[in-house]
Amino acid sequence: MTRVSPKVLALLGALTLVWGTNWPLFRIALDEMPVLTFRAIVLATAALMLTVVLIVRRESFAVPPGKWPALIAASAMNIFIWNIATSLAVLYIPSGHASVLAYTMPLWVALIGFAVYRQRLTGRLLAAILIGATAVATLMAPNFRDYAQAPAGLFWGLLAGFCWAVGTFIVKRTSWPGMGLSLTFWQVVLCLPPVALGALLIDGLPTHWPSTQALVATIYTGAIPMALGTAAWFALVKLLPAQVAALSSIAIPIVAIVSGILILHEPLSALQGAAIASTVISLWLALMPGRQR
Repeated sequence: MTRVSPKVLALLGALTLVWGTNWPLFRIALDEMPVLTFRAIVLATAALMLTVVLIVRRESFAVPPGKWPALIAASAMNIFIWNIATSLAVLYIPSGHASVLAYTMPLWVALIGFAVYRQRLTGRLLAAILIGATAVATLMAPNFRDYAQAPAGLFWGLLAGFCWAVGTFIVKRTSWPGMGLSLTFWQVVLCLPPVALGALLIDGLPTHWPSTQALVATIYTGAIPMALGTAAWFALVKLLPAQVAALSSIAIPIVAIVSGILILHEPLSALQGAAIASTVISLWLALMPGRQR
């Protein structure tokens, strides 16, 4: 494996911390504002932040000819559905549990690669999928008793992971000549109008001003995890070997769970801890290559 510089590893660690600790903030903000209103503010903040960074760095906003269909599809999967589905998931189940479901993305990548692109499904990947499915079932089983709407949380969490996987294939199988940070910028900008319109039509105009805590959580989510975090992710995918970049997804749900326990006092049973450990094993099997003989 190619040696990775300490600076790149530090960026990877920072991204894991930023994305992991962001999950409890969803719950704080969504306690005071509807889902679409929350996401509209997040996307608007992210778009503003990315615009400033692009201007300061003097990068081009241009989209290469013929790339708009792929860009729209990537935006829908990576940003639009992901944002809505993850927000809905944390309304029904603890934020840490929702993050575990959403970060099953590598397992969906393996399944989609096998079913759609005829990529070989090795015994290692098959084991990863089976262990991952068992972990999800184990994680959710107590919630079906404790949370009346847990099935909805299960659906939205897994949908987020699945759509992220689809979006990953779209991005990886498309050439984006000359697009750096603008790839993230346009994915965010394309999602903002439908989300803002939905917030206006469905949520309506706000009837009260959210607390400072909720507003700070919302603006921070847009400026740092959504804008800079997503941009950093695309940069890391280019800088790192594929398996090293993907390994960051293993640590994020664990950070999210610990954050949820510390910040929101969310529950964590021994059974759920075992399910989380199984998820880590599953993702490790899916992402790390076996030894070459």
